[in-house]
Amino acid sequence: MAVSTAPSMRIIRAAHLGMCFGVRDAIALALDHAEAGPLTILGDLVHNPTVLGALEAKGIAVAQDAADVKTPTLMVTAHGTSERSLARTRALGLTVVEATCPLVRVAHRAVAALVRDGYHVVIVGQRDHVEVRGLTGDLDRDHFDVVLDDDDVLALEEHPRIGVASQTTQAVEKVRHIVALIRRRFPHAEVRFFDTVCKPTKERQSAAVEMARQADVVIVVGGRGSNNTRELAKTCARYCARVHHVQTEADIRAEWFAAAEVVGLTAGTSTPDDVIDRVEAHIGRIKKTDSRGTAEESSAQGRKVTIGS
Repeated sequence: MAVSTAPSMRIIRAAHLGMCFGVRDAIALALDHAEAGPLTILGDLVHNPTVLGALEAKGIAVAQDAADVKTPTLMVTAHGTSERSLARTRALGLTVVEATCPLVRVAHRAVAALVRDGYHVVIVGQRDHVEVRGLTGDLDRDHFDVVLDDDDVLALEEHPRIGVASQTTQAVEKVRHIVALIRRRFPHAEVRFFDTVCKPTKERQSAAVEMARQADVVIVVGGRGSNNTRELAKTCARYCARVHHVQTEADIRAEWFAAAEVVGLTAGTSTPDDVIDRVEAHIGRIKKTDSRGTAEESSAQGRKVTIGS
């Protein structure tokens, strides 16, 4: 499709974007153990198809249930899990390697502290997300609730003491809004809030806002299943009308950049650096015009990622 881009179109990166230390460490740990012997990861190590494909290419297996694991060693993902789940897994005779992000561990300790001090726990997050299942997996069902929006808060029952924590990749503004709503809904309750949104998520959210304010078009790079990437896209959409979430450069369409002078680029915490680089390079090629002023769509395919090379 022929599209005219602004002659002066430039690309700006968010000050903070892409892979966080927790994901990098989890990938490195998986690769180290895979070199030592057969390894199975319980679920997706991270929510990024490029990373998962690279791990599979290294011979690392994936199982959704510990009972289906065929290797002697099993790895828990960066999203963490409950102590009850760990105990069940070890009871199967498996060696368990934990790749849990240290900042997810902080959230687990916050939830444990709330339970110890007698609070009814409310987790702000996606009910079926693996991290949220880990945060609530050691709690009795009537001792916690999971909320994500205003309607969920309105459905809560009152408790004299309510303790709030969150999935680490939620937008902190959303979490604070939920906490304020809980306090308004239950004015007589003691509401204690632990801010467990992780620093990398906060940094990427804040940087995305600053970038999106300047951009005509924003490209958010990350896996479709990545919560923090989706939250980045939602945040950017509050400040820029043209926001597109892509997994790789293959998803990009030239028509998105019609008349755009500034293109903003950000990425989720599980997005590899070279995927971001390829997306930026692809946009740069779209910027180039032929003698008739027609956008040049590149058909170049990105090289296969080999993590840890």
